[in-house]
Amino acid sequence: MSFDLILFGGTGDLVWRKIMPALFQAFRHGSLPAGGRIVGVARDDLSDDQYRALIKSRFDNVELAKRPSEEEFSRFAAMLGYLRMDLSNPADYAGLAARLQQRPADVVVMYVATAPSLFTVVCEQIAAAGLNGPQTRVVLEKPLGHDLASNRAINKTVRSVLSEQQIFRIDHYLGKPSVQNLFALRFGNSLFEPLWRRETIANIQITIAEDLGVEKRGAFYDNTGALRDMVQNHALQLLCAIGMEPPINSHADAIRDEKLKVLRSLKAWTPETLSQHVVRGQYAAGNIDGEAVPAYRDEKGVNPESTTETFVALRTEIANWRWAGVPFYIRTGKRLAGRDAHIEVNFRPAPHAIFKTSLAGSNVANRLVINLQPKDGLELHLLAQGADQRTGGRNTPSLAPVQLDLDFDKRFGSERVGAYERLLLDVIDGRLNLFVRSDEQEEAWRWVEPILDSWSSQASAPRPYAAGTWGPSAASAMIARDGYCWSEEC
Repeated sequence: MSFDLILFGGTGDLVWRKIMPALFQAFRHGSLPAGGRIVGVARDDLSDDQYRALIKSRFDNVELAKRPSEEEFSRFAAMLGYLRMDLSNPADYAGLAARLQQRPADVVVMYVATAPSLFTVVCEQIAAAGLNGPQTRVVLEKPLGHDLASNRAINKTVRSVLSEQQIFRIDHYLGKPSVQNLFALRFGNSLFEPLWRRETIANIQITIAEDLGVEKRGAFYDNTGALRDMVQNHALQLLCAIGMEPPINSHADAIRDEKLKVLRSLKAWTPETLSQHVVRGQYAAGNIDGEAVPAYRDEKGVNPESTTETFVALRTEIANWRWAGVPFYIRTGKRLAGRDAHIEVNFRPAPHAIFKTSLAGSNVANRLVINLQPKDGLELHLLAQGADQRTGGRNTPSLAPVQLDLDFDKRFGSERVGAYERLLLDVIDGRLNLFVRSDEQEEAWRWVEPILDSWSSQASAPRPYAAGTWGPSAASAMIARDGYCWSEEC
């Protein structure tokens, strides 16, 4: 199968940091179809050879094991080309069409790795140039819009020129091997399904923590914030994977139908829950790995008086038969104490304690931890027979915590297909399973919008927290009101 992959924003950060390394790994693994063309598109005045040299220089920033040798890059570079374009100029799209017609491909992928404000422009111009035929697939990066209204406007325009089957709204978390293993854990095994409900699960916690700051994305991030950047997409997709009902089959729409039901079942916000169940924070100066780091407001590109949140913690519930009354906690932030993404399923304690143990009756004795990054695997925490305790002149059996640890990297190898590699190959193959449908996206925006509206109407700023900590103390107080604690505090 021949393909053309057009990268709008071809000299941008996302392309050289994520997309090109992923394409090279697919090429190295032999999974990228032979005879394909990859064309970078941007406003820079570059020749094909200059673009190839630029991409080659960027590979110096890739981890050593994933860098190409001279011979490998020479073969990979044969697929690369470049086209200078002004994305608002119709004549430039005619030039793109002429270049693609030189050798028609079975599949044409238009990857729009630009600012969201250009999504509608690019899609309209693609259609005007006659490039929206049935062989065309368009990939849209997040964030798709700034709020519900802008998201609807983008989707309306894109759907007016492309069918839903041609639109690939990418969320790279869904391409992570660990997230795919989450689906396999739930729907490929019968072990946990009888326990996956309110009668046996006390609470579920989703943590996506980063120790990095905003890096070179200060201006972008200051207009986005943690709620839009992480919660509206990544965190809610993880919540759907945990909370959804088993789909009738593995087809894309069957999976996405069940995720949509979860989003529609999330409890609506009230003024009371918005004040008690949502915490926003912003990092102050602190220390990461022994090095002093600046406050968010001192980062390059950030407004010195910014009220943009770099941390969000919230509590919600899925109001349906399976999950009624079970709290779901979401926490994400920058400049936290470590880089860690995991889902923690805390089971209810045994109804009656007959053994002596300091953990009997606690909310951490039995839990399943699904590690997403940097470690990829499963941990099952149980109680087992420990050393007897001497009580009243006699030995009394006691329990001690034990942990079953499955490291997927050790079991399957660390060179598994990465997130962007998997998703790019799925686009070329036309598989929509790991992409987000428009009604899912709109429902997620509808749910987070009351939080955004509440913050915009408040005079108060986000709660400060020192860089290198786990966020504002209010996040711990929020979960403690239910009698629970975050994993590092229990």
